[in-house]
Amino acid sequence: MKILPLGIASAIAITAALPSFAQSTEARAGAEIAARVTPSEFAPAVGILELNQTVVIEGCLEDITWCQISFDGQTAWASGEYLYVEEDATPVALINRPGSLSLTTVTVPDDDATQTDQNAAAAVGATVGSMIAFVAGGPVGGIIAGGMLGTAVAVSTVEPSEETITFVSSNPVETVYLNGEVVVGAGVPAEVVMYDVPTQPEFRYLNVNNQTVLVDAETGAIVRVIR
Repeated sequence: MKILPLGIASAIAITAALPSFAQSTEARAGAEIAARVTPSEFAPAVGILELNQTVVIEGCLEDITWCQISFDGQTAWASGEYLYVEEDATPVALINRPGSLSLTTVTVPDDDATQTDQNAAAAVGATVGSMIAFVAGGPVGGIIAGGMLGTAVAVSTVEPSEETITFVSSNPVETVYLNGEVVVGAGVPAEVVMYDVPTQPEFRYLNVNNQTVLVDAETGAIVRVIR
C-alpha cells in the first residue's frame, strides 16, 4: 500500500453523499482486521473488527483502499480491501461495489494524527515487500472464498498449542515492515526472515508491523495474529 501524502488533503472539500448513501451504508468485515487511527497499516489500532462484524461506512478514500467507519460508538479507519456489502443477498467486496452503491469521498485530516503516517514514511526504507493479501486468491478472491462465506481461509490443519503461543510471546523479535494488513491468510514474502518454533516445527514466527504472528512453515501464510 502506498503511504498517503501528508498535509495536502485537508484543503479538499468532502464530497457530499448521494441520496442512496444518505441513510448510511453498512458493510461487514471480511476478515479479522484492525480499526486504525489513520488510513495506514502502520497506524495504531483502536480496536479489532471480528469476522463479519457490521460497521457503518462514513466515507472512503477515492480509491477505496481505506474507509472511515463507525462501530461500537467510535470512529476509525479500516482497509477497504477487507470490507464487503451485500447485493441481492450476494456478498460483494467494497472495492468492487455494485453500481447502485454511492460512497462519500473523504480526505485525510491534517492534524496531529498524521504524525503516525510521517513515522510510517520514515520507516519505508525498512519495508522489505508486501504481504500477499489472502493467499486463497488475492484480497477480493480471498474474502469471497473465506470471510464472506463466514469461515476463515484454511491455511493450516494444525492448531497452535498454548505452549507455542507462550514460547512466541516470551521470545520477541525485531519487527519487519511490510505493506498490507496483517490478517490470517495473508502470505509473508519468502525473503523475509522467520524464526523457528521448537514446540511445533510446522510453524515459524515473526513480528510484522509491530504485531507478532505465527506462520505456516510450508506455505508462508499467517495462521495466527497474537494480540
